[in-house]
Formats: sequence, C-alpha cells, structure tokens
Amino acid sequence: MLDVPFWLWAVFAVIVVVSLAVDLLAHRRAHVIGFKEAAAWSGVWVGLALVFAVVVFVVLGTAPGVEYTTAWLLEKSLSVDNLFVFALIFAYFRVPRAYQHRVLFFGVMGALIFRGIFLAAGVAVVSRFTAVLFAFAAVLFYSTYKILKGEEESFDPGRSFAVRLLRKIMPVRDEYAGMKFFVKEAGKRVATPLLAVVAAIEAADLIFAVDSVPAVLAVSDDAFIVYTSNAFAILGLRALYFLLAGLLDRFHYLSKGLALILSFIGLKLILQASHEIFSPSVPEIPSPVSLAVIVVVLAVSVILSIRRPPRHAGEAAGPESGSSPDGGSSPGNGSSSPPGNGSPPGNGSPPGNGSSSPPGDGGGPR
Repeated sequence: MLDVPFWLWAVFAVIVVVSLAVDLLAHRRAHVIGFKEAAAWSGVWVGLALVFAVVVFVVLGTAPGVEYTTAWLLEKSLSVDNLFVFALIFAYFRVPRAYQHRVLFFGVMGALIFRGIFLAAGVAVVSRFTAVLFAFAAVLFYSTYKILKGEEESFDPGRSFAVRLLRKIMPVRDEYAGMKFFVKEAGKRVATPLLAVVAAIEAADLIFAVDSVPAVLAVSDDAFIVYTSNAFAILGLRALYFLLAGLLDRFHYLSKGLALILSFIGLKLILQASHEIFSPSVPEIPSPVSLAVIVVVLAVSVILSIRRPPRHAGEAAGPESGSSPDGGSSPGNGSSSPPGNGSPPGNGSPPGNGSSSPPGDGGGPR
C-alpha cells in the first residue's frame, strides 16, 4: 500500500467538493446542454484528472502515477457503456432535455458514494484473499463473451430494483414538476418521475460496478489510486454524455474494443494472482504496458468506427429524449409531463409506445 500523505487526500476531497459545487451552481437553472458547452465541461474534467495525475507523479512517484493514469483511462473507456444506458433511461421516462443534467448530477453523487464502498470492500478482500482475483478475472471474461456474442444484458429501467423499491416507499406521480423531486398533493408528499429516473441511474451504476471494480483492481490494489481514478472518471460522465449522445451509434467498433480491453485485464488478473500464489516466476503485466494497450485499442476502435461507418449511419438518430448535442428539439421538451397513456413512470410500462428498447442499437449494460 502506498504511503499517501493526509494532505493529498484532503486536496482530492477539496477538488471533488468544489468541482461539484461549481457545476451545480453553473447549472442551477434548467437548460439544454449544447455541444459547445458539453465540450467545454469535458475539457475541464479531463484537465482536472490530468493535473491530478501530474500531482500523483510528483508526490508519489512514477509507478503510482502510471497506475493512476491507467486506471483513470480504463474507467473512462468502460464508462462509455453507461452512456447507452443513460440514453435508454431518458428515452424510457421521456425526460425533457433541460432536466437531464440535474438527474445525472445526483446520479454521479450516488455513484461516487457507492463506488467508494465497493472499491473499499474490493481492496480489503484482495489484500486478504489473493485468490479472489481469479473470480474477478472470470467476471471480466464472461462480460467479454457477452459483448462479443451480442448477449449483453437488457436493462429495463421501469423494472429495476431501485425504481420498484421507490414506488413501494412512496407514490410516484405521473407528471414532471420542473426540476423538483418531491411535491405535495392533497397534503401528502409524493415523488415526481425525476426521482424515479435518478433511482434508475443508480441501479444502472450498480450493474456496471460488477466488472468496473474488478477491472480497476487489476491495475492497482491501493485504495487511493483506485478511488481517485474512479472519481475523476465518474465526474466527467455527464459532460461526456451530452458531448457524445447523438454520436453513440457511430462508434460501433468501440464495444469490440472494450471487450478486448476487458479480456486483457482478465489475463492481467490471472497472471497477477498466479505470480503471488503459485510462483514468482510467473510474469506480470507492467502498468505501462497496460496503459499502452488501452490507448492503442481505444484509438484503433475509434479510427475503425470513423473509417467504416455502420450501414445505417445515415439513418441513425439520437436518443428519443432528444439528447443529441446539436440542441435540436425533441419529444417532451416543451412538456412538463411524459407523453403517453398517463401510467406512472416506473411501474413497468414506459410512457409512450410501451417499448423499453433503447434508442440506437438497442444495446444495454454488460
């Protein structure tokens, strides 16, 4: 474990808190996030992550710096799958584009908390039971198999555990009430569909943590490295969504690239566990090599997607909720309630045509 000075933890905490506060104040009024604004915020989050990487290099050394950078880039690449699910959830609940940033803001806050719990547990388990790395590798190989075979799990936002639990705790009204999560009706507090959307976002993040946590633990088992890299990757999710929402279908080779990265990380876990359990002669994959592999695979995936566009590229449209970054109109933008038959969002039947298929290619979380 690294000997991380307390002040470095404090600096990280201050950066996260201040960043979230500035982001919340900058978006305190509901408005549609355009492409230019999303690009600017993406630059801010990437810049913060890279500046922190420099701090890690200077304070903790080259090896921790490479591990942090590798872990951040790995989590950043795996988070692309989250974007497809965000689009699915927003389309399912017919979330007006002006409200989507608020939903993702609270979704990110929840993800920071839950991911921290999972990573702390993962680090504790790995430090005591190295053999668990074989189980983590199996999870990653299974995720790779599902992606390559096109057998990715479907995610039905309305039937997720979090949404069903919310509806048992309190009633969920049919209509949105601006950016409010709760309103009073007949003297009783009821939830708005916006709270159900946040619950669905949190449920999706729990699903992604299944292979995200084992993947980052393959890069480092130090709590500081794995959590800070995850946090900076998660912080940039909102801006990345608004930046790429209308372009997700274009990067059709990216899922194959992510499958290759997951299988590579699985192999790294097996070698790492074998080196510690069976024999020191078993080679390990150094972090610089891992970083190079991730960068090359992502670059090749994006280049191939651009050079060989999908056949339906000319017909592809952005998410039904209108979250394409061009700032165009979308269904539900001018309405405070989701269109459809009036059934409460989250009761298992999406508002509208009854289809829970996500926009684009229909892919769901791994």
